[in-house]
Amino acid sequence: MKRRNSVLVRAAAALMGITSAVPFIVLLRIALSTPAGMSSGRALAVPEFQIANFARAWELSRMGVAIMNSLAITASALVTLVVCAAAAGYAIARFPGKFHLAVLNVFLFSMMIPGIINTVPLYTLMRRIGGINSRWAMALVLAANALPFSVFLYANFIKSMSREIEESAIVDGCTWFSAFWRITFPLLKPVTAAVVIVNGLGIWNNYAQAVFFLQKPAVRTIPLAVSMFFQQYGARWNMMAAAATIGAAPAVAVFILFQKQFIKGLASGALKG
Repeated sequence: MKRRNSVLVRAAAALMGITSAVPFIVLLRIALSTPAGMSSGRALAVPEFQIANFARAWELSRMGVAIMNSLAITASALVTLVVCAAAAGYAIARFPGKFHLAVLNVFLFSMMIPGIINTVPLYTLMRRIGGINSRWAMALVLAANALPFSVFLYANFIKSMSREIEESAIVDGCTWFSAFWRITFPLLKPVTAAVVIVNGLGIWNNYAQAVFFLQKPAVRTIPLAVSMFFQQYGARWNMMAAAATIGAAPAVAVFILFQKQFIKGLASGALKG
């Protein structure tokens, strides 16, 4: 019975893995096809190997500029998010009171509001502060979008930690601020990894806000580069698939390089959070 259950579990895992891989396989097949193969539907049945599609898609979509913009915005947003969310979560967890409880409730309430609803007032604010077509303003917007859930994770994680180490540091002369940055913050690696993984992909792939706030070609991110390619050159699906494959490559490479740390961080964050 035990062996039979093991076989069923492995079969289910294999089926889920194959199902997850099918979209990427189809994307790669389309990226390597010719326009004639796509229009006739032959490309999905008979493999084609138009490697030159990737070079052409890279040039037409200015993918190099888009990758650098995505890297700059994602890195800036994640650094801002981790620093602000960890500090806010620490204050809420270590200094409970009506004010901090109200702040946490505001964060929880804001999680229920779809981000697209805030687009019009946010666009007005971005115009007033000169944030349209600005990488730093886009990074702040994306960090603010991810802040409520991240504060919730940090607050719950810190509540599960002992206060004795921090109190010992304060007895030795540290302030609460220095005790947080020197002692508590290094111990937050599991939940920080979870925050970076969960929000990093969303920030990297953001399109809903970027399409409004990043309008110039020089500041476009990867999703905008792929979409603009489609708008400018029509339904050339093979070129669009090639551009999407190039854009997905950095995220896939980062996951492969750090997959052990990612899985460990998600597991630890889920258990303690």
